[in-house]
Amino acid sequence: MSSDSIDPGLLRKNAHSPSFFALKRASAGRADLVDFCIPCNPYFPTPEMFAQLSGTLEQILKYYPSDADTITAELCATLGLNPQTVVMGNGSTELITWIDHLLVKESLATPIPTFGRWTDQPMETGKRVDMFQLHEMRNFEFEVDHFVQFVRQRGSRVAVICNPNNPDGGYVPRHEVVRMLDCLIDLDLVVVDESFLDFVNAEAYTSVADEARIRPNVIVLKSLGKNFGLHGIRFGYLVANPALAKVIRAALPKWNLNSFAEVVVFLLREHRQEYAESLRLLARDRLVMSQQLASLPGLRVFPSQGNFIMVKLPDGRDGVGLRDYLIEQHGVFVRECGNKLGSTSQFLRLVVRPQSDVQRLLVGLGSYLYGTASPSTLAGAVPDLVNSTEFGSFNGVTDSNAFNGAPEPNAFSGTPDPNAFSGVPEPNAFSGAPDPTAYNGVTDPNAYSAATDSAAYNGTTDSPAYTTVDELRSYLASNLSSNAVPGQANGNGAAQGPAYESDRYGRFEPQEARPA
Repeated sequence: MSSDSIDPGLLRKNAHSPSFFALKRASAGRADLVDFCIPCNPYFPTPEMFAQLSGTLEQILKYYPSDADTITAELCATLGLNPQTVVMGNGSTELITWIDHLLVKESLATPIPTFGRWTDQPMETGKRVDMFQLHEMRNFEFEVDHFVQFVRQRGSRVAVICNPNNPDGGYVPRHEVVRMLDCLIDLDLVVVDESFLDFVNAEAYTSVADEARIRPNVIVLKSLGKNFGLHGIRFGYLVANPALAKVIRAALPKWNLNSFAEVVVFLLREHRQEYAESLRLLARDRLVMSQQLASLPGLRVFPSQGNFIMVKLPDGRDGVGLRDYLIEQHGVFVRECGNKLGSTSQFLRLVVRPQSDVQRLLVGLGSYLYGTASPSTLAGAVPDLVNSTEFGSFNGVTDSNAFNGAPEPNAFSGTPDPNAFSGVPEPNAFSGAPDPTAYNGVTDPNAYSAATDSAAYNGTTDSPAYTTVDELRSYLASNLSSNAVPGQANGNGAAQGPAYESDRYGRFEPQEARPA
């Protein structure tokens, strides 16, 4: 381990990932740590906003903030909400804690894997948690009818879903969520955690907060820290009918929000355009990053509408070892999901980041999964992998105009080629392209599937197999069978994942292999 690397033992001290500050303290000699673990928005606040915050730092630290009602009123004026239906908390987890203490009496049902506080918090207070397992074979897809049936069978009195879900990023269309609310109208409470909903571009109207304002038993939870990339400020809010909101509000301290939160809330009104642009850029990066990860042999990529992507490592590979290797050798911090209920250490959650950071991630993944290439020799060749023929459809993504002209901030329209993302029946569908295979993962379904050489993704036994990314690409092209069928077992008997194409809600569904 080099003198500037991080001791991976720090990552094993408790069930949650260490904070970024803990990692920085443990890596005194390393200033270039790249965080793929904490879901931030890399494009917001803008540098200009940070400069504005820096200019008021002394006042922020020296003076008391306004009370929560004043800050909430400003947030509601900016977002067009009724203050009587909104409660702000010191982070969404504070609100989760009070929801549990005040409104969850005996049992709570939630899908797993999901955000850990929705399982841990009620168990810590002696409640029964009924866990509805989402299945990998169905891409962790949430089905309303099955969940409602599960709630009835278990007799759960509270139901919670995260939309999009964490850690897989699966999104449930708005009309399906409303249908679930109708089916569960008799429960004590139904919570829809929309902490990552702003990142969804699957349809134009996504939130059910308008439903929460008029229903007797519904709370919608929002996380401003996750949306704005400001986790350290600790601010979130919930939306519910006035009577339900009053119950939560009455339990909170009058000054439960800090001065940083107040200043940022009052900045939002004049920076909404920059925020919308940040969501557009992140959606672009998510699409490109998903395609790049899908090109790695044996790595299964799950469709996401969040600001993160979940992947499954090839059989025989463990996320703990990869996590430790990446942070020790490459200064890349990833979220290994072995401590999430309903998941295993074979799964990783990777935050969507700009291409300069993704290139470091790809170098580290390639080195760990396929051979012993030197990071220094790989670094300069990464752009060739990023811009290879497999990703020709997404070249030039660093150009800020790549997807300009969209009528909606998140819409993938207005590209130079008017047919690229237009003419689709749903605003989220990645269809309507002249070439129907253009966005089905890898352009050539046989390019990286069903490897017949067991060394291809078992940490090649021939250590000098490649020393640059160009050589890696040549190695994979020459050693993978061009006639292999997706889903066929490799030389070790490990089944390869099928090819996937996106359906009308941005999910990937199995499809028959196409000829090259």
